[in-house]
Amino acid sequence: MAKWGEGDPRWIVEERADATNVNNWHWTERDATNWSSDKLKSLILGLTVESDEGSCEVTEVSKLEGEASINNRKGKLIFFYEWNLKATWTGKSKSGIKYKGTIEVPNLSDENDMEDLDISVSLNKDEPETPLTGLMRTKGAEKIREALGSYVGFLKTEFTQGMILPTANGMAKIQSTSQSKAKLDKTQISSSSSTSAPVNTGVKIPTCKFSMREKFLTSPADLYRVFLHQEMVQAFTHAPATVDGEKGGKFRLLDGNVFGEFTELVPDEKIVMKWRYNNWPCEHYATIAMTFLDRSSETELKVECRGVPDNDEERTKEGWKKYYFEAIKQTFGYGARLF
Repeated sequence: MAKWGEGDPRWIVEERADATNVNNWHWTERDATNWSSDKLKSLILGLTVESDEGSCEVTEVSKLEGEASINNRKGKLIFFYEWNLKATWTGKSKSGIKYKGTIEVPNLSDENDMEDLDISVSLNKDEPETPLTGLMRTKGAEKIREALGSYVGFLKTEFTQGMILPTANGMAKIQSTSQSKAKLDKTQISSSSSTSAPVNTGVKIPTCKFSMREKFLTSPADLYRVFLHQEMVQAFTHAPATVDGEKGGKFRLLDGNVFGEFTELVPDEKIVMKWRYNNWPCEHYATIAMTFLDRSSETELKVECRGVPDNDEERTKEGWKKYYFEAIKQTFGYGARLF
């Protein structure tokens, strides 16, 4: 057993090694149970919903049983988590009457998609009936689902910092060695002209359209979430990013070399966005449509690009392959396959 973080007993790395396990390449396991327990409580406690009938708040997590861990198998990250959660909600009607009830989530697990979670909301037996129960079963349950989805995102980003990942030239760590490399690569993504101001040509430019397909070993819901959650975008780009994952929301990433706006969102199925490199002619955007296709044990991502300047077709293709597809697989383990 070896400490992962200096002075923090929660960060423990369990190494299962043999004589050939150089740099923990074959197997490294990190226990994420204590960290997960704290993170889940912080995300759920204090959640509130309101309506014309009154307001409700999650005031206590009364039971949180389960475990979580991350395995690095031959350089690929595999996530395991299973939780049984029970919480207390309190409501207050517009007339000032207070109510209390429970929330139960018995199946938060890596084997279940977020939309398959059983979120049971009930009113305590000694409480009179109230419309606030319905509020918690609809808006309240949806907020809880979002919070639990955020937990999974944080588990795959925040907690994985520093775990060994493979690269084309060997192995790298998400946080340390990749930081300097990311800076160099992100400069290259917009070529040598990335620092110059966009050119306003005042005329139409020749453009092209093309499509790409890539398969990821995860569900459509999890892959869809990667593109819309700021923390997850920051994780796979290894840099600060601004992402407003709503229709009409803006995004900016890779040191400002890429930015745009989400124009259409169909949950877990489709994302359409205006997208551009910062050195394209002023106000010129390509249209990127991403379709998430469920292929049983994996998700096929279809990316259709329209309006890409002719002279930037190859750079755009390579940029998407390297800075989206490969980076997402490396960061979240969506390219890993267990045999």
